[in-house]
Amino acid sequence: LTALPAIILGIVGLVKIGNSGGRLKGTGMAIAGIIVPVAALPIIALLMGIFMPALARTRQLAFRMVCGTNMSGLSKAMMIYANDYEDKYPTPENWCDLLVEYCEVDPVSFRCKGAPEGPSNYALNENIVEMGINTQPDIVLLFETHPGWNQVGGPEILTTNNHQGQGCNIAFVDGHFEFVKTGNIDKLKWKPD
Repeated sequence: LTALPAIILGIVGLVKIGNSGGRLKGTGMAIAGIIVPVAALPIIALLMGIFMPALARTRQLAFRMVCGTNMSGLSKAMMIYANDYEDKYPTPENWCDLLVEYCEVDPVSFRCKGAPEGPSNYALNENIVEMGINTQPDIVLLFETHPGWNQVGGPEILTTNNHQGQGCNIAFVDGHFEFVKTGNIDKLKWKPD
């Protein structure tokens, strides 16, 4: 930002020194004011070219972590709900509404930062409702999907688009979450063995 004023002031300084008839000194400083910004601009452009992709990757990692934290909180709210309702998860037709109402989950927790606008970017595994909390811990509980509300389904509605196709966050029955890379999504368990 200061390069352009430095170049202008350097030129103005050289003109004033030249018109002073030898009374003003500082020709070297005025030339430095012109040369340093001219030399620095390509270096700054090069550094920006190097650091901008790294900043974009860092931003995506931050979105991924916020999304995972949201899913972790939602899976814990699901467990709290199930403990109060005879080990049964919320009904699939209104699971988001029930978590907001009975577990006081903030609706913002249903949004992935890397996803397009929408009320919720998560869906409930359709197979989990009948099983309740007393099932295998490595079965998918919640997963990422396209925007909607009270979504229920399976791998057919799972999306990796929220994280640039690299994978998606999955919350499991035991309460933990993982970022599952795209190549490993087919290894997820949707039903008990």
